[in-house]
Amino acid sequence: MHQLKYIVYKEDKYYVSQCLNVDVASFGNNIDEAVENLKEAVELYLEDETNAPYYNIDSALIGEAVVNA
Repeated sequence: MHQLKYIVYKEDKYYVSQCLNVDVASFGNNIDEAVENLKEAVELYLEDETNAPYYNIDSALIGEAVVNA
């Protein structure tokens, strides 16, 4: 059993969920659906033993910044 760290943000009309432990993302019509879809996607990802390792994350900081580009 793995503990997931993830972020959820709204993009247009969908909520996007992104796992911080592995490079997997999903989406849904609401936050709960986005998280449930992410959990399913991560489970499928981890079934394949050739995928990158799972990273344990003790804490995470979510930030926002503006850059001139």
